[in-house]
Parts: sequence; C-alpha cells; structure tokens
Amino acid sequence: MREPLFVKQNAEKWTHFEQSATNNPDEIAERFIKITDDLAYAKTFYPKSKTTEYLNGLASKLHQSIYKNKSEKSNRFITFWKLELPLLFKQYEKQLLYSFIFFVVFCLIGVISAKYDENFLKLILGPNYVDMTNENIAKGDPFGVYKKENEFLMFLFIAPHNIFVAFVTFASGIIFSVGSVYFIFQNGLMLGSFEYYFFSKGLGLQSILVIWIHGTIEISSIIIAGAAGLVLGNSLLFPKTYTRIVSLKRGAKDGTKMAVGLVPLFIIAAFFEGFVTRHTEMPSWLSITILASSLCFIIWYVIIYPNKLYKNQTLYVEH
Repeated sequence: MREPLFVKQNAEKWTHFEQSATNNPDEIAERFIKITDDLAYAKTFYPKSKTTEYLNGLASKLHQSIYKNKSEKSNRFITFWKLELPLLFKQYEKQLLYSFIFFVVFCLIGVISAKYDENFLKLILGPNYVDMTNENIAKGDPFGVYKKENEFLMFLFIAPHNIFVAFVTFASGIIFSVGSVYFIFQNGLMLGSFEYYFFSKGLGLQSILVIWIHGTIEISSIIIAGAAGLVLGNSLLFPKTYTRIVSLKRGAKDGTKMAVGLVPLFIIAAFFEGFVTRHTEMPSWLSITILASSLCFIIWYVIIYPNKLYKNQTLYVEH
C-alpha cells in the first residue's frame, strides 16, 4: 500500500486518539495495540518517513498513559516527579532551550548596558541597593546584605516571593508568549547588570562563590518558568492538529505542571539564600561543591534523565 493511502485510511483514527483523551485503562490499552500495529506496518514499508516518526511519538504517549494509570494507583506523587515532569522537560526541550537563550542574551544586554551607562545600574537595581552595597564594600563586607535579616525570616519571605514570580512568569505566557519573554528579559537584565557591578569592583569571583550558592537553582528555575510560559503561549499561537481551545488547554495543563514542579526548587534555593549564603567566609571548596552539585542536579534532572527516560520508552515501543 502506498504511504498516502495508508495515511488517508488511518488519519481520522490517529487524530481521534491524539485529541480525545481517555482515562479508561481498557480503552488506552486498545488504542496502544492499534497504534503499535500501525507503527509496525509503517516501520516495515516506510521506515524513514514522517508517518513512522509520528506514530512512534503517538505510541510513546499512549505507553506513558498506561504507565501513569498503573502508577497512580500506588503513588501519584512519586509518578509526577519520576515520570511526568521529566517527560514534560523532554517534550518541551525546545521551549527550555529558547528560554535559556533569551535569558543569556538579556544578561549580556544587561552587562553591556551597565558598562556603558553609569545610571543604568541604579535604574535596574535601585539607587538604595547600589548605595548600600557601596557602603558594604567600603566596610570590607560586600555581601553583607545577606546577613541583615534573621535566617528563618529571610527564608519565609524569599521562598513565597520567588514562587510567586515564577508563576507570574508562567501565567504571563498567555499573552502570546510575549509576557513570559518580558519577565525573562527583566530577570536577565537584572542579573547581567548585577554581575557586571561586582566584576567592575574586582569582586567577580567572590560574587560567584557567594551568590551562586543559591543563584544556581534560583536562576535555573526562572528559566524553566519562562519555558513553561512559552509552552502556554505557543499552544495558543501554534495549535498544530488540535483546535485552538484544545491546544490551549493542553498547553495550560503542561505548563502548570512545569511551574508546580519548580516549587521544591525555590524552597531549596530560599533555604540556601537564608541559611547558607550569609556565611561568606566559608572555604571556596565548600562553596564550589554546593553550586556545582546544584548545577549537576539541574542538568541531570532537566536534560539527561528526561532523554534517558524517553529513549527507554521509545525502545520499549519499538520492540
């Protein structure tokens, strides 16, 4: 059978499976069997076609649904962190990459702007903060701002504040993704000018060893929140084979899961900022260990583990 005829005969069925979700285990299993049959046929006669690639992706999603249905009976919480969230990171890896690129570009803009405009730093960070930090530098304690408040009170303020910022960054993606890009821009600009300020004072390395103890997880989470906003906005802009409202619902659901997944990360980052960052006298090796461990965890959980998980599922489907 020619490929166009094969697609024509089955397109309506595939579209129905993709757009009409079901929680019925028997129905999901039946759909999985039908799709794997079609996939086997496509792999035999059209091994390198887009049809085969499409069916493999659809079969993977159905297999994931079967796994989720089994897991939910035992522990829904574990399933979310072990399977759902990592697979969302894999599914929306392009949005994560775009958010990261946007952030880096905006950071560089912040660095250049702070370098060539003396007033830019106070405009972005606020004159009070800049004046206070200048005083701390003069006193020989450039990061004294992290020691001013009680540890626990700092933690109680920072954690909900950063979680709120992340959810605003995500939710603003409904404005055709532009809203999320704006908040990425805002945070990137602030970080770039902030780091330039300390490097210009000869405190660049020290700022990395101190601030990035909590900043590694915090900034990574902001980037992920931006990606969640792009998922939301792009679902409205580019519905693909779905109706726009169905696509938006899917984007909102997936983006919300990504945003919710950031809550523990912000709590950890707030703990570091409230209880650990203030110890600016800690040995360099300890500071490097904390921020390197944080970075390795983010890379593993957001990139390496999701790819490994997806590859394992794909191999299962192909066999």
